[in-house]
Amino acid sequence: MKKIILMMVGAALLSGCRIYSSYERPEELPLDSLYREPLATETDTTSLGDISWREMFSDGHLQEFIEYGLDNNRDMLVAMLRVDQAKAQLKAAKLAFLPSLTFSPNGALNSTDGGKAVKTYELPVEASWEVDLFGNLRNAKKETQAELLQQQAYVQVVRSELIASIANGYYTLLMLDEQIDVSSATLNLWEEQVRTIASKLKVGEETENALTQAKASLYELQESHNDLLRQEREAENSLCTLLGMTSRDIERGKLDEQVFPQKINAGVPLRLLSKRPDVVQAEMELAGAYYSTNQAHSAFYPSLTLSGSAGWTNSLGQAVSNPGGWILSALASLSQPIFNRGKLVSNLRVSQDEEKIALLNYKQAILDAGQEVNDALYAVESVEKTLENHAKQCGELQRTVDTAEALYKTGNATYLEVLSAQQSLLNAKLNVITDTFTKCQSMVNLYTALGGGCE
Repeated sequence: MKKIILMMVGAALLSGCRIYSSYERPEELPLDSLYREPLATETDTTSLGDISWREMFSDGHLQEFIEYGLDNNRDMLVAMLRVDQAKAQLKAAKLAFLPSLTFSPNGALNSTDGGKAVKTYELPVEASWEVDLFGNLRNAKKETQAELLQQQAYVQVVRSELIASIANGYYTLLMLDEQIDVSSATLNLWEEQVRTIASKLKVGEETENALTQAKASLYELQESHNDLLRQEREAENSLCTLLGMTSRDIERGKLDEQVFPQKINAGVPLRLLSKRPDVVQAEMELAGAYYSTNQAHSAFYPSLTLSGSAGWTNSLGQAVSNPGGWILSALASLSQPIFNRGKLVSNLRVSQDEEKIALLNYKQAILDAGQEVNDALYAVESVEKTLENHAKQCGELQRTVDTAEALYKTGNATYLEVLSAQQSLLNAKLNVITDTFTKCQSMVNLYTALGGGCE
């Protein structure tokens, strides 16, 4: 038996050494020129994604919401339970290397030709141990380990996306607050203008057309203001649901008080392989598929199982005297697949194709990560220029409004010109608010794209 086992192990080593190998990260990954405009130097490999979310988001209210969401969000709690399941499965895979013990007592009551009944019983303990000669149990354990790492990476995916969603929801509320303030101030101004025009119409200094135009603009502003209030209420409700709480008023700061780190560094592309949780998750899927293929290879080789039992019985074959004694047995069984080779070949092919698919998904995850970083970097740069231009536009339009109002008071301009200038200024102010929000959102997206928010 020993010679046979050694011969089988030697054959496996010669023809199927992969079944004993461990997963290694594939070469030729699409890392070269992954960033179109990298901001890191060769000596500075850290990135914006390496800082903690508490450093990234300095607003105290937002920090409280993120912390609450991480503890109470449903998706986060479900992901943690998935990790607990994976840990239990890994423990079961490790225990598969140990012998299994079974205690199975049994008894019988027999009577021959109406004679006295004879009671017999056995108290055996049975043991069974699968010898992992060809790596089947080892690869099963490795696959389960990869699944655990995959679930842990998924937790980080949920965590990172949750932090980003809470931050974007919070900044949306701040943007709506600013828009509502501008809308309220504009409404007050417009209501005063309508009263002024109505007074001037009575003394013949203004036309009926000017009054109707002013009232129409006022009604339009009131409708827009009500719509902003609706959006604010819905944004609060949405954020509360995301946090795992009932709908309520959200205490918050100001949009112009939000401060982000001044230094923006994307790091080196290689960092994405270990920092981006979705990339890590894709790699662990590849590792799991690798070990699944190893198991499909090992299925071609025999399986060796050692079993035995030991126990006490009161019957050693003599029905009357029932002498007690120990019973011992040992058995070794070898199972070699013969007629199901076609099924094993098909299973191997399926596993190999799944491994190739996992490899393609892994490479695509890297490309997607690079695209998100490139888009986020350019978005931050672009919105800063747009914000600067809209801020300058506001300054010019404010002077236009002041000039139009001065000319109107002297009779050198119509009130329609004043209305047009004020409407343009209102739109410019709203653009500045939107740009400020977009800048906050772009920073959040860049932080998430670089793997920020992970533990």
